[in-house]
Amino acid sequence: MAPQRHKGAGALKSKTALSPAPVPPRSSELFAALDLGTNSCRMLIAQPEGSGFHVVDSFSKSVQLGAGLEKTGRLSRGSMTRTIQALRVCQQKLKRNKVRYMRLVATEACRRAQNADEFIRRVQRETGLRLDIIKAQEEAQLAVISCAPLVSRSTENLLVVDIGGGSTELVWIDLKDVPKNERARSIMHLNAGFARGLGDVPAARVVDWISVPLGVATLRDQFSDVDDDAARFALMSWFFEENLSDFAPYHDTQPQEKFQIVGTSGTVTTVAASHLGLKRYDRKKVDGLHMTTDQIDRVIRSYLALGPDGRRADPRIGADRHALIMSGAAILQALMRCWPTDRLSVADRGLREGLLYAQMSAQGVLEDGAF
Repeated sequence: MAPQRHKGAGALKSKTALSPAPVPPRSSELFAALDLGTNSCRMLIAQPEGSGFHVVDSFSKSVQLGAGLEKTGRLSRGSMTRTIQALRVCQQKLKRNKVRYMRLVATEACRRAQNADEFIRRVQRETGLRLDIIKAQEEAQLAVISCAPLVSRSTENLLVVDIGGGSTELVWIDLKDVPKNERARSIMHLNAGFARGLGDVPAARVVDWISVPLGVATLRDQFSDVDDDAARFALMSWFFEENLSDFAPYHDTQPQEKFQIVGTSGTVTTVAASHLGLKRYDRKKVDGLHMTTDQIDRVIRSYLALGPDGRRADPRIGADRHALIMSGAAILQALMRCWPTDRLSVADRGLREGLLYAQMSAQGVLEDGAF
């Protein structure tokens, strides 16, 4: 499948905003966001708090919904059953917390599977949950929105990268015309459907975006027949870079000191936690961390030195990620090789956080000063 891409400022408009509720929500109202990806099912339940939100409940489980999808083009019976079991847990949490506002979405695996509609109907029949298969444009947009607080005031060109299980979304944003103190907040203007006006302040401009149908699971599956660990890693990194050739920033680079890459994914946060030597994951230490290319390369070399068995036993990587970390690292290394910066901003946030911000902004429950 070829990458999906589009140029221009209107590239990321979507129908993210919910229809206005008949009764305005109270500030104590809970909102939920569920992200069903190729590998994982994850959900956040949160309460608006000032210009952000406070998480009151969460769920995360590896369901491997896309297992076998590359070969058959269909979701397997086993993967659908595993996923529905996880979704039943989510349904119970939504009911227990009396959540009234929610957005439950599915991404790349369901976008590609021939039997996705059948699966969505089965989910609703067996769990009562209505999943919305969102387009790659909206997935990219929501990842950008979630990362807005991490954008530096000095950034003029921003690349946001979301490495998923089945695809990787990249968005290039031009902030040169936005005043420095408004750059993070202006990113909310990317979606005219729910962004609040910024008066005379220019909006951030989407120059280009791309959805590469290669994530940690799909890229791994492409090279599963390569036995040598180091050779497989090198081939994956090269192959991913080849799929970026149509993306504008790949050719049209910007000055290093005003270019920022923000990376969001389990791969990025795992590499960051390994760099910090964390024995137990700590989001406060990881989210917003800046890593240099040399630091990232050192972590990746340490993973290669461990080999498959060593990575499986390494507590820094975790049981759910050891089989996927090298394909994710290959994507990350290719990205850092392509663009004019030797620093990466690490974001422990993504689609779910973007979904929450979108809903809360649409319902007007975030205080002034959001972003």
